[in-house]
Amino acid sequence: MSNQKNDFSKWYIDTIQKADLMDYTPVRGCIAFKPDGYEIWEHIQAEMDRRFKETGHRNAYFPMLIPESFFQKEKDHIEGFSPELPWVTEAAGEKLEERLALRPTSETMIGHLYSDWVKSYRDLPVLINQWANVFRWEKKTLPFIRTSEFLWQEGHTAHADEEEAREETMQMLNIYKEVVEELLAIPVYDGQKTPSERFAGAVDTYSIEAMMKDGKAVQAGTSHYLGTKFAEAFDIKYLTKENRHEFVHTTSWGTSTRLIGSVIMVHGDEQGLVLPPRIAPTQVVLIPVGPWKKNPAIMEKLDEVFAELKARGIRVRLDDSDQSPGFKFNEWELKGVPVRVELGPRDLENNQALMKARDEDEKVAVDLSNVVESIEQELQTMQTRLLEKARAFRAEHSHTHIDDLEGLKKHIADSAEKGEIPGWILAGWCGDDACEENVKEETKFTTRNIPFNPPAEKSTCVNCGKEAKHTVWFARAY
Repeated sequence: MSNQKNDFSKWYIDTIQKADLMDYTPVRGCIAFKPDGYEIWEHIQAEMDRRFKETGHRNAYFPMLIPESFFQKEKDHIEGFSPELPWVTEAAGEKLEERLALRPTSETMIGHLYSDWVKSYRDLPVLINQWANVFRWEKKTLPFIRTSEFLWQEGHTAHADEEEAREETMQMLNIYKEVVEELLAIPVYDGQKTPSERFAGAVDTYSIEAMMKDGKAVQAGTSHYLGTKFAEAFDIKYLTKENRHEFVHTTSWGTSTRLIGSVIMVHGDEQGLVLPPRIAPTQVVLIPVGPWKKNPAIMEKLDEVFAELKARGIRVRLDDSDQSPGFKFNEWELKGVPVRVELGPRDLENNQALMKARDEDEKVAVDLSNVVESIEQELQTMQTRLLEKARAFRAEHSHTHIDDLEGLKKHIADSAEKGEIPGWILAGWCGDDACEENVKEETKFTTRNIPFNPPAEKSTCVNCGKEAKHTVWFARAY
C-alpha cells in the first residue's frame, strides 16, 4: 500500500483497486462498479430511498437524452453546463435534426414534462425523485469522486408558493446530513453556497461539506431552491383556488456515488479500507485458525455462529479457504470489514473467540456463549466511534484564528514546511465576488459554504479587510 500521508491520491487509487471496488474501462473517466463497490451504494440508496418515501416522495424515471433546445430555455443553466455536455449528433447512420445531450441533470426534461402534468392547485405539490446515471465530461477524473459518468439521485419538486418550496429545500438538506452522519459516519457542515458556487439556474443553493483525511473538502450533497426560474422557462403554471394562473416554485436536490469516495477518504488507513458497519458489504468475517481442519468442532461452532448472525440480518462471511491466517487477516482488513472473529483449538477449550474491530489495534476475547451479542454490540460501538474519530480529526484541522490573506498564505506555507495538511479555515467575507476569486487565485482555497452554525463569527473580510457580511468555510476541494 502507498503511504497515506506522503501521497494521498496514490494511496486512494491503490486502496480502491486492491479492495476490488472498481475497475477502469476503455471510456475515459468512466468506471465499472464491482460488486463490493456497488453494494456500498445500494446501502446508501436504500437508506435515502426509505427517508424520501417517508416524506411523501415517489420515484420516477426520465430519459437520458435531452434536446439542445431545452437547455437554451434557461440561460444560466446552459452556461453552467455547456462545457461538460457530451452530445449525440447522429443515430442509425443519419445526422439528427437536433443535437441531444447526455443529461448532466434533469431539470430541463422534467420542467418540460411538469408543464403538462401540472394544471391546477390540486396537482401540487409534485414530489418526485429519480435514481439515475448522469454525464459531465470532466477534464480531471478520480474514481467515485469525479467521473465522466456517475450514479446519483435527483429530486425535483413543484410547489404552490415560495414558503413551501423553501421548506422542501431545507428538509432534503437535513435528510442528507442525517444520512451522511448516521450511516456513513462522516461529519458535515451544512450551510448556503456563495453566489459563484450556486447551482446553474438556482436562486439559492445549500450544501453539506465533508473534510477528507488530506484536508480537502468534498461537497457531499446539495439542495437548491429554484424559485420560478425553471417554471417561467418551461411554462409550468397552475390554476389557483382564486382562478388565477401562477407559476409554480420548484426545487431540486441530489447526492451521488462520490459519497463512496468520501467514505474511503474519511475513514481509510494505511492498511486499506475502514468501512462503517452500516454500509459494509461484509460486516463480520469468521476465520478458523490453528490446526482447525483436524478439529471439526471449530467449524461446527463457526457454522452455528454464522447461522445466528445471518438470522439477525448481519452480513457475514466464513473464510474457510486454504490461505494462511495472516493472509486472510490482511485481505479482510484491506477490504475494510468492520469485525473479524477468530476461533482456534485453544479458544474452543477456553470457551472464547478472539474479536477484532477494524479500526482498533487490539483483539479482545469474548465468551462463546454470547459471542453474537458481543459482535452486535461492537458493530454499533464502531459505527459511533468512527463518527467521533472523524469529528475529532475535523476539529483538529479546522482553523478559526486566521483573519487575513497574508495569514492564510503563511498558514499554507507553514503547513507545507511541516508536512502537515492546511485543513479548512473559517474566515469573513464581504460578499464581493472579486474578493472570493482573489482568495482562490492566491491560495487555491474556495468557499465551501456559509455555515448555519459557525463555531465563531468573523467581522472582517479575509481578502480586503472590510466589514464581513458572512462567515465562510474556505478549503481546497475535490
